[in-house]
Amino acid sequence: MNFNRVFQLLVGVLSASAVESFVPSKLASAPRKHHVRAASTIAYAHQPIMDIPPLPNLSCSGSSCDTEEIDGKLDSFADPNDRRYSASDWIHSIHSISNSTMLREIKGPVGWITAWSTLVSVVYKFCQMNGMSNVAQKMCLGSTPHSLIASSIGMLLVFRTNSAYERFREGRKTWEQLLNTCRDITRMTSVYAREVGPKRKQRIQRLLASLPYLLHHHIQPRCLDHSQCQEVKGTPHALKLNEPRPIGIGSKKSKSPRECWVDKRALPWCLLPNSVLNKCAQSHNRPLWVTDRLSLEFVEIAYCDNWTSRERLELLKHSSKISECIGHCERIHQTAAPLNYARHALRSLTLWSLTLPFGLIDKLGLLTGPTVGIVAWLMFGVYQIGHTIEDPFQGSLRLTDMCNSNYRDVMYGDRNEAGMRRESAFRKEGEKEEDWDSVGDAFGLGWTAQAKEKMEHFNEQLVLSA
Repeated sequence: MNFNRVFQLLVGVLSASAVESFVPSKLASAPRKHHVRAASTIAYAHQPIMDIPPLPNLSCSGSSCDTEEIDGKLDSFADPNDRRYSASDWIHSIHSISNSTMLREIKGPVGWITAWSTLVSVVYKFCQMNGMSNVAQKMCLGSTPHSLIASSIGMLLVFRTNSAYERFREGRKTWEQLLNTCRDITRMTSVYAREVGPKRKQRIQRLLASLPYLLHHHIQPRCLDHSQCQEVKGTPHALKLNEPRPIGIGSKKSKSPRECWVDKRALPWCLLPNSVLNKCAQSHNRPLWVTDRLSLEFVEIAYCDNWTSRERLELLKHSSKISECIGHCERIHQTAAPLNYARHALRSLTLWSLTLPFGLIDKLGLLTGPTVGIVAWLMFGVYQIGHTIEDPFQGSLRLTDMCNSNYRDVMYGDRNEAGMRRESAFRKEGEKEEDWDSVGDAFGLGWTAQAKEKMEHFNEQLVLSA
């Protein structure tokens, strides 16, 4: 094997990859660019790393916007863009490794550790070739120390990844409960549509449709950037949100609150009238404000024979469930993993990786660099996965898809042609009772006296044969 040729190629590859030091980075530091008009574009803190299809803009005349166009176009995004990899996708998985988001996140530490391992192997080979065998022998630590520590490093990484996945699963269950609760409320208001009233039902539907979008904005702020602010400011479509003022610690003075501008023509702001939207914009916790307004709408439904305190309390319980979902999302988003544990795991992994070439050079020689690089890619990849899914609302979960799904499910009957397919479940026009008698069963028989007689005979034959 031409070791000089291998070394030149390896140095050429590492010179392009190991150009940045390993520093704690924010989640999704190099996200894929995407444009979501209906979600109010740019995020201040973190941006999702998933590709999201752009949503259509609203057609507005003056200060009033019609949601009928966007309702129809949203139906084209009904199927979620889920991609699951099986064992048969191994070729595609290897071929697309250059586009891996995880590789971009860990290329700093992996590159530097690979370069360091290559340098150690070159020095070891140089000492052997120039008669410095004593120095080369002292560089070899053997594989025993790293074999003893490897189990501890693995436990640290597995525990961190498992705890992060538990947070991811809890976040998904929380959003599932939120969407199910919104659908239950719309079902109940549709069944009791006469008691609720058409106007109140429309208000409840619009509040429920805006709720997931507002919660998404609450845990992942998306405000207009500078260029978009210049386009919207001075028009009736601009809306400034009241953001909380950062609290100073110790002798530090409180910072001025950041400015967050949104476009009223985008979801969810276009679902609320200006009189309601201005009040909601002044609240620091806008999804909670919508939950409180929903409770008020439920309480104002007048009692009648079919609507009693039992139905009112049932809807108020749903409001409490929504409030619990908001609290769960805030807890996951605002509570990070213990810093002491994260720092200790990262430091242990770094020291283990930096000293690993001294335990392999006596057996691998110049192949120590690539070998340690692959090991570092695997180990730091596991650590970064735990860091990425620790806060599932920053890209791991497709919150925009879930918000759009909720919008389609709760906005039926409100100038939403696509949503009328669900509205038809609550209407029986054009249906007859005898239509159900013509429907066949699993054996292709209609629900007639003859079909019933044949079914009983079939059951008797089964009993006799048993």
